[in-house]
Formats: sequence, structure tokens, C-alpha cells
Amino acid sequence: MGDPWLSIVMPVWNGERYVGEALQSVREQGGDGYELIAVDDGSTDGSPGILRSWERLLPLRTIRRARGGNWVAATNVGLREARGTYVCFLHQDDLWLPGRLGAIAREAASEPTLVLHPALFVGPEGRTLGEWRCPLPAGDVDPRLFAERILVQNFVAIPCAAFLRAAALRGGGLDESLWYTADWDLWLRLAALGRIRYLQSAFAAFRVHAGSQTVVRNDVGERRRQLETVLDRHRANAAPGAWRAARFSVEVNIALAALAAGAAPPWRPLLAAFSRLGPAGSVRYLRDSRIAERLGARLRLRFSRPRERPAG
Repeated sequence: MGDPWLSIVMPVWNGERYVGEALQSVREQGGDGYELIAVDDGSTDGSPGILRSWERLLPLRTIRRARGGNWVAATNVGLREARGTYVCFLHQDDLWLPGRLGAIAREAASEPTLVLHPALFVGPEGRTLGEWRCPLPAGDVDPRLFAERILVQNFVAIPCAAFLRAAALRGGGLDESLWYTADWDLWLRLAALGRIRYLQSAFAAFRVHAGSQTVVRNDVGERRRQLETVLDRHRANAAPGAWRAARFSVEVNIALAALAAGAAPPWRPLLAAFSRLGPAGSVRYLRDSRIAERLGARLRLRFSRPRERPAG
């Protein structure tokens, strides 16, 4: 057998609650020509056994390593081991939706650098909480337009991208110092390397739950560092209006993280950034940040929690 056309890289750590469902969502696609690489980052729960059982059902290879505590580093291990022309990431708690494999295969035939689509937000039990769309036109996307809009806020969910492996490796893969913003940085780097295609159907689900890394690792200062690192790295892609919206977006994200951590938000920089937006900047922020969709999903989850099974 030749090399697969697609490699699916899945970092895993103590994912027994969801990982089987994620793998089943791939199996239900049917089709062939892909490989799945799970990188187990020293799990201490039932994840290794679940992965072993799925190796009989899927073209799944598991790489086991000592606990490193960094999903980005684990993902890079899988990216380096991948053999497919295209790669996509699937986190242990996310899902593919029907038709994704075929849709990506059709797009891959013309060899774009990056293929994207929206996601559905789902809760711990899989209930749909809303859609997470990208502010992009369908079909071919101007790389400059993509870079300028995504610089305001990362609107590409992890399971919603497929990309040329060679292009990702050319830039060294994911930046392992950015556990919070590594994917955002990667999408921006890939955008500068070739064609981008945007599909308007949601072919994946992004799970919102209290055990996700972005909830558990709520170091507000470290989040600010990582957000600002990506902004500074890609500032050349932004016109002044986009830059002001991006700076305001950082302050909104920091304020929300502080609230989630039970701390007082830094109101002064938030208000200062808002004062510089202006009407056009406000419209740009609302369009590109997808703030209504992101907050709406989490509010729907919050009000539905009494009806959902607790983790454990």
C-alpha cells in the first residue's frame, strides 16, 4: 500500500470520556486512504486501552510518550510522523460530522495549501450549542483578506482545517511555546504560503466543557503573552483598522479569562482599546471575532448544566 493522502493527528491525554466518540466519528465517514496517529502524552486513565481497542477498527497508530504536559509538543510528534500529503488535527474531545472526509478529499484534488470550514459548538453530552462560522467568502479566499480577518481573532476551530503537511513542516510545525495560540499562529503562517479554500458547511464539532485545556490552564498573564506574541509576529498583515480591532480583541479575551478565573478584569486597557476602535473598528471586531457565537454557545451551556451528566 502507498502512503495515505491524509493524516489525522490526535494528541491524547486522559481522554477516556470522549476519545472513543472522536474515533467513532472518523470511522463513520467510511472511505479509505487516510491514517490516524494518536500521540498519548502519558495518560493515566483508560485512554491507552481505548486506543488499543480502536487499532483493530481504524488505520490507527498510537505513539506513547512520557507525560510532557503540552498538547502542542505532542501534536508536533504526530505531525513529524505523518505520511499524508494533507494533515488535519482532531482533539480527543472534538468530532467529525458526516461528509467531512469526502469534502476534504474533493478539495485536496486541486492542492490548496489550506482548507477550512465552520464548526458546531457542542456541550459535554453532544448537544448542539450553536454554529461557529468564519467571516470568509465561500470558495477561494484571498490570503491577504484571510490574514487580516483572522488576526482579529482565531475563528478556525482545531478540527476544521486541513493543510499541506510540507507547508506546515517548512515553518517548523506548531510553536511549542504557545499552548494557547499555536494553532492561530499556524493558520496565519500557512495563509502566506498558498491557496485557501473555505467550505460553508459545518463538518466538525468543537466541544465546550469544563475540562478543556483553555479552561483548566487559565493563567491570564501567560494568555496575554501568547496573544501578543502572535499579533507582533504577524502585524505586517494588518491594516490600521484591523490592528485596532485585534488589539481590542486581545483585551476582551483577557477580560473574559480573568472573569472565568474569578479575578477582576483589567478594565483600563480594555476601555483604552475600545476608545481607539471607532465605529468602523467596532463593526470589524464584531464581524471577525465571532464574539456573539462564542459567548452564546458558552451561555447556552451554562444554563443547561443542571441537565448534563457531571464529568468523571
